[in-house]
Amino acid sequence: GTVVSIAPEQVFLDIGYKIEGVLPRSAFPNNAEAVKPGDTVSVSITGRNQEGYYELSRFRVALPRDWSALEAAFAQKLAVAGTVTAAVKGGLSVDVGVRAFMPASRSGARDAAEVEALIGQQITCRITKLDVADENVVVDRRVVLEEQARSELEARRSALEEGATVTGTVRSLMPYGAFVDIGGGEFRGLEGLLHVSDMAHTRVAKPEDVVSVGQQIQVRILKIDAANGKISLGLKQLQPEPWQAVPERYSQGQRVSGAVTRVTDFGAFVELEPGVEGMIHISEMSWAKKVRHPSDLLKPGDRVDAVILSIKLPTQSEAGRIALGLKQTLADPWLEVPRQFPVGSQVQGTVTKIMNFGAFVEVAEGIEGMVHVSEIVADRRINHPRDVLRPGQVVKAIVLAVDSEKRQMKLSIKQAVPTSIDEYIAEHQPGDQVSGRVVEIAGDSAVIELGEGIRAACRVPATASAAQSAPAASSAFAKVDLSSLTSMLQARWKGAASADSGQP
Repeated sequence: GTVVSIAPEQVFLDIGYKIEGVLPRSAFPNNAEAVKPGDTVSVSITGRNQEGYYELSRFRVALPRDWSALEAAFAQKLAVAGTVTAAVKGGLSVDVGVRAFMPASRSGARDAAEVEALIGQQITCRITKLDVADENVVVDRRVVLEEQARSELEARRSALEEGATVTGTVRSLMPYGAFVDIGGGEFRGLEGLLHVSDMAHTRVAKPEDVVSVGQQIQVRILKIDAANGKISLGLKQLQPEPWQAVPERYSQGQRVSGAVTRVTDFGAFVELEPGVEGMIHISEMSWAKKVRHPSDLLKPGDRVDAVILSIKLPTQSEAGRIALGLKQTLADPWLEVPRQFPVGSQVQGTVTKIMNFGAFVEVAEGIEGMVHVSEIVADRRINHPRDVLRPGQVVKAIVLAVDSEKRQMKLSIKQAVPTSIDEYIAEHQPGDQVSGRVVEIAGDSAVIELGEGIRAACRVPATASAAQSAPAASSAFAKVDLSSLTSMLQARWKGAASADSGQP
């Protein structure tokens, strides 16, 4: 036939009859965009529509007139034209040049009423059984209809373009999304999947929260998988992208407020505005408290204040991210540690954790110090801290060093244990007379042992003779100036001078 005119949904052809024939635009590539009046198209007549036009098909349809033509059509699996003449038991009688039988199940009709309506209609069918000797012919209309539907569907699918916006009707809902018939016009019968992640910029728990069955929506075609016949659709892509305004609305260090949307093992997500979420990592939730799980502090629906730690804008391959801190809205207790626990001060705390290299002691809420294994006991070497300490044990320690920036404190337990010198000084006062044993004399000075491990140095009086006997020397040093000894011992204790070099 020859194309005479093109309508929005149909192409009219002159097929040499008084009445023109019609083809759907979907029967042509690209929805007949390249077709123009005067083009010649090979068609077959399949029937007449309600308006009286001949219905055409681009399928090759044979018009057999004898048995040899039927055998050729059967061998080549060609569609043949026929007229339904009557209803018979189990099906219909069809005139395809000879009398043929068509089972009702292969008529393409959905019920008995549609089967009856086929009587007197011209149809296109395929010969499925041909026995010339017995003049037995069986035809099938359903297989031809299915092939035509697949061909038209493929033609409609080829007319779709990624990025195009189409109108569709929600046909069914699944936990992972909604199936949408992107119906209307030439795309009728095509279904695409609107995944739950493409429904909105906000997090969608269930598809029914956004769409409902039967609802008409506009969607964007995201991807067409021709090999698998799948179409991916998007709804949020037609809405403004909320992240576009993030650089203008938010900045690092800004204090923000939002609602907790979900809690995971590693943190909590907070919605700052529809479509924009930030994440509070578990390590950024508390200065003082050791958080074992984010749910110990937060739960979905909680309103929280937080500080923006960093912003990473979205790219083509990665989603945008905003890191939030909850503890930054509170004072950092480590800023006061140098004042509360100065170096050299004695603290008391509870052993919280024991490692191979030492033990951690909590000296205040959220403030822990570390005692190295070498600073646990002074009188012996231990292989492991657990030989002496246990979690939960209360201990006293001396602060050796504090680093607020690194949040570290070094402690010593052994240095908090009083020594024999400490006890000696505590038991004596300046002016007391003490006795000791001369252990060494060198020139005009002598070293005297006042007790086990306690030695003092003093100057020999100028009147004493270096040649005196030992008893005389002992008598000369029987009385020692304790005030000088006390000053020397205190200086040694403070680290200003050693016992061996102390001066009276």
